[in-house]
Amino acid sequence: MNGYTLFTALVLALAPPVFGQENPAAGQGAPVLDEGQVTEKALVDALAPIRTRSIVVRRDDEAGGPAAKPASASLLITFETNSARLTAAARRSLDVVGKALGSERLAAARFAIEGHADPRGVPEANLKLSQARAESVRDYLVGSAHIDAGRLDPVGKGDREPMNKANPAAAENRRVTIVNLSR
Repeated sequence: MNGYTLFTALVLALAPPVFGQENPAAGQGAPVLDEGQVTEKALVDALAPIRTRSIVVRRDDEAGGPAAKPASASLLITFETNSARLTAAARRSLDVVGKALGSERLAAARFAIEGHADPRGVPEANLKLSQARAESVRDYLVGSAHIDAGRLDPVGKGDREPMNKANPAAAENRRVTIVNLSR
């Protein structure tokens, strides 16, 4: 990859068929979007919370059931090796993300931008790198797509949440995940 590290922002979409191939190595059935596969419509559909109308009758002493997972989206983002600097291909993908976040369906939503690292290296350094990468994505979206910085919360996760535990060096372990915080 000419000295570049693939940094994957995996979309844990509510409707995986929209995104194509699933990643069996991730063990969670989450699709992996390569740069160039990212579309504004797919991102809006993945990031917009699904709202349904229903009536559920429960007794006062019954629990509310499991909480729904927040809508989230993933895409392949590339950074220079051991760096938080975005590549040209990553900027092109984030231009699409910016359009999606500015769309009518998502204009009022808040998002976490979660940076992840693979477990190679020192955990403290991985945490700093994942935070810097999340901040780099946020800063690009604020500067280029004019997304309000108050809508984007960068969170460094370090190497604590690998998607592919069988292969610690797998690209999907080095990712940024965009999660809708609005309910």
